[in-house]
Amino acid sequence: MSTPAAGPELGAFLRAHRALLKPEDVGLPGTSRRRTPGLRREEVASLSGVSIAWYTWLEQGRVTASRQVLESVGRVLRLDDAEVRHALRLAGYYEPEAASARAPLNGSLQPVLDSWPTSPAVLLDRNFDLVAWNAAWSAVWGEPSAVPPDRRNLMWFVAADDHLRDVLQDTDWEPLAMSVFQHFRAQAGANLADERVAELYRRLAADAPELSHWWSCHSVGELTTRVVTVTPVCSEPIKVSLSSMRPVDDPGSLILLFTPASQEDSAKVSALVSRPLRSVGPARKAG
Repeated sequence: MSTPAAGPELGAFLRAHRALLKPEDVGLPGTSRRRTPGLRREEVASLSGVSIAWYTWLEQGRVTASRQVLESVGRVLRLDDAEVRHALRLAGYYEPEAASARAPLNGSLQPVLDSWPTSPAVLLDRNFDLVAWNAAWSAVWGEPSAVPPDRRNLMWFVAADDHLRDVLQDTDWEPLAMSVFQHFRAQAGANLADERVAELYRRLAADAPELSHWWSCHSVGELTTRVVTVTPVCSEPIKVSLSSMRPVDDPGSLILLFTPASQEDSAKVSALVSRPLRSVGPARKAG
């Protein structure tokens, strides 16, 4: 297999993280005679064991990069595991070769989702579009089919749907929403030419322009396990634990599962499921 070529997105990602570091962060003497914040390219190159010319070309997308060199650069830039994986994906690594050739699941996991009657569950495709969901998801978060297909996406829901914002406790909304965006960037960063990705960013810019700085930054991360509090309409607060998993048949897909934290919380979700279905509220800006 040939070594993948670096591209402009990888260069922008490395520059953004280089700008976040000070010389003393990497054991170099500090100096006030710097015109721009962050480490210099020659400092990153020296600490990574490559030439300044090669590292400059790497940020410019003009050279190929081995996995080992990218991991070395990642250590110098203090990238965490998720950020290193993102850099490798941008360089062409870590993407399952057969994944793009596999047919999407298209809701074939519906029986699996339905087997969690009191745990809101949803199946997302590689662009975070909602493919399938169970009754508990509709009861807690609202019915996704009430939203137009071009907005039926997890990023749109956390950024622009008033219903979700009302259901989720205020202190939980921003950390969860930011994690969704960071996880999406980590997964879709190398596929920005995909028309659906471009469409999503256009829709977000139109419906939630006040959050434009979220999708223009370069931070990435994983949608890790966490406990959040939700308060659906006509319900007392419910604590649920978020977990995620990937189907073996389609590693680009993602299942999100919100498991009630206690039997009492499970009973509250069960009561919601037994009520008549409520639809999701409209977008704040649906133009």
